[in-house]
Amino acid sequence: MLAWQLLDSVLVPAGSDTVQLWQRGTEFSIRLVQGGELMNSRVFGSERALAELVRPALADRPDPRVLVGGLGLGHTLAAALQGLPERAVVVVAELLPAVVQWNQTVLGHLAGHPLADSRVVVHVGDVAECLRAPGGGWDAILLDVDNGPDGLTRARNDWLYGSAGLATAARSLRPGGVLGVWSAHPSDAFAQRLRGTSLQVSEHRVHARAGSKGPRHVIWLAQRRV
Repeated sequence: MLAWQLLDSVLVPAGSDTVQLWQRGTEFSIRLVQGGELMNSRVFGSERALAELVRPALADRPDPRVLVGGLGLGHTLAAALQGLPERAVVVVAELLPAVVQWNQTVLGHLAGHPLADSRVVVHVGDVAECLRAPGGGWDAILLDVDNGPDGLTRARNDWLYGSAGLATAARSLRPGGVLGVWSAHPSDAFAQRLRGTSLQVSEHRVHARAGSKGPRHVIWLAQRRV
């Protein structure tokens, strides 16, 4: 069996762990030194499902603006781009510059090189910065940050998934816009906070690996009324 090879290693800003990129043959893995695997190139069904579940809300919008929090292996971004018009703008916020570089080079082929799409704008920094920026006006906000509301890498993500962050996201949505949140695990506490916003909330369990009968991940959709 092929052995895993370490390709790169970077510290998490304001965190206490290190993110590493590993490769074994055609398989890639992004891991935390202390927290284990964050994502694997063989398992991306639920990441794509996040964008696919949001897509109907964007169907009739001539110039949609979409915010994707977390680049990962690029699958959520790639799925978000499908079916969008040329005038669409998709901002992807990624905290780690190294993850952007990995997607521009060794990982790019996994999701079809979505960063090369002319509709994509890369924000290297915290997605919270995009949510707090004046103007807002997002038709969709897709959050695939850390491992979800009960993440592993940064305490600062508590704001993003807390009441203040959710209220900020709700205000940033255009009428009819949708907030989609991915999580590796259920979280009753987060679901309760989300239902405390002015948004209409639904919860979905999707397979981690598309077409599989294996583990399921959780996606919450929260839509602003028209």
